[in-house]
Amino acid sequence: MGLTIAATGIGNPAGCRSAAAAELSPPRAQVIVVHDPRAMETYQANPIRIRQMLDRALRRWTEQPDAAAAWRSLVSTGDVVGIKVASALGPTFGTRPAVVAALIEGLLAAGIPATNIIVWDKYLSDLRRAGFEELATRYGVELAGAVESGFDPEVAYDSPLLGNLVWGDLEFGQHLPGAGRKSHVTRLLTQRITRLIVVSPMVAHVEAGVTGLLYTLAMGSVDNFQRFEVEAARLAQAVPEICALPPLADRLVLCVVDALLCQYLGGNRGLLHYSTVLNELRISRDPVALDVLSLQELERQRRLMNIAHPPVSRDLYENAALLELGVSDPTRIEVLRLPE
Repeated sequence: MGLTIAATGIGNPAGCRSAAAAELSPPRAQVIVVHDPRAMETYQANPIRIRQMLDRALRRWTEQPDAAAAWRSLVSTGDVVGIKVASALGPTFGTRPAVVAALIEGLLAAGIPATNIIVWDKYLSDLRRAGFEELATRYGVELAGAVESGFDPEVAYDSPLLGNLVWGDLEFGQHLPGAGRKSHVTRLLTQRITRLIVVSPMVAHVEAGVTGLLYTLAMGSVDNFQRFEVEAARLAQAVPEICALPPLADRLVLCVVDALLCQYLGGNRGLLHYSTVLNELRISRDPVALDVLSLQELERQRRLMNIAHPPVSRDLYENAALLELGVSDPTRIEVLRLPE
């Protein structure tokens, strides 16, 4: 029997506590922030420094003696590890290949076979334009697009909100009753990937607030997603509920915010004149906490630049917290900044 999650369903990812336990002891999140002032030069990431930053953050977060042990506490050599990136914005504003290269090198050093590592996003064409094809060739890992890999007819998010199906959607061209109600999950997640790493940039997004971990994971994992991007209220419901689907939530082991560059304005386009170099990586297992901190940083940068901006709705992130995907209350997020 196939799996269909209705839009009113509640997710309970592995490792999350029950609602009763949460009431007794509200959940907290830990985020590790590592900074290196020379991580980027002329908007180009320094691969050696990025690898050092990531290793430091992982050792501290997992409390393991070395990077290989840190990775082995998250994944095993039998896992198929999917690294979900945000490639549509290109190599400068999307997930940077140097950050993904550091992740791959760490996994390889921990004994994960290159053939068990998949770098993926919604479309192969975006991955290639962003420079990930060269990276995949260099390390011998797989490059995959959710659309090209196909969507699972048995695993879907069901919402009464109908949309216009486009090429690549599983039900495109069908004229059956109810066609367009479901957003099907990529076969990469339902049939291949056993452990999931998500890497997002820190870029302002008109409806979601930030092109962050939750948004990029939801958008890249299912077809028929455009119906939710018309307004913020639709995203605020659909994104958390898609991320709570078991093939996504149960496989998630690591979230990374590529905060080398922070674009605080400009919609969903890459604009350097609305960007600040932060030279940071942020890691956690909690995508909600990381996204909330990214929203705060974007707001801080706009204040520093004296840019008037309407308040950003937190509904998406509060809904995600209600689904036990993470912590949206900033007072319950512990941020540990590693010394330089």
